[in-house]
Amino acid sequence: MATFDERAREWDTPERIERAAEVAEVIGAAVPMSGIERAVEVGAGTGLLGLHFAGKLKQLLLTDPSAGMLEVAAEKVRRQGLNNVRTRRFDLTADALTEQFDLLLSLLMLHHVEDTAAALGAMRALLAPGGRIAVADLDTEDGSFHTAEAEGIHHLGFDRGDLGRLAAAAGFVDVAFRTAAAIEEDGRSYPVFLLTGRAGSASAIG
Repeated sequence: MATFDERAREWDTPERIERAAEVAEVIGAAVPMSGIERAVEVGAGTGLLGLHFAGKLKQLLLTDPSAGMLEVAAEKVRRQGLNNVRTRRFDLTADALTEQFDLLLSLLMLHHVEDTAAALGAMRALLAPGGRIAVADLDTEDGSFHTAEAEGIHHLGFDRGDLGRLAAAAGFVDVAFRTAAAIEEDGRSYPVFLLTGRAGSASAIG
């Protein structure tokens, strides 16, 4: 099984580039960017999603557990001269950041985290009051999306209703879903949802 570190140099396929651009467009339409200055992407990989927003933000932090992925992301940042973008090795449910952000992004990361409730709680902790999430992942699928060699698959997509309840319990309000993309693989279509919401007050966390 190839690790994410080993796959980093070949990660940016035309399909993944197009998918990230499609999801970024939906996020741009769904999330008001006014007042958003500091953003973090968790599970950023090579930065395919987050770098779409670099020009609209004062600060962008790309995080990932994979050093190999972040090396590729950092090369893009240097090549594009993006002085407002940083990279940092970070595992959402194992590490801590002292910073808080106005926006948290992720693309096809959540199904790689075993404890979804803990992941959503960690996302909430990264956000300033009123901060927003834009989390894209797979709708429930039958297990055919990933190959047997795929690394760290803990969920076969998500039921939107169940995930929405977990997000509310983690302290998010105005939770909403929309379809952001569809991935075509071997003649099948796998929908990708976008979960959005705002960080509520601490007293709202159930």
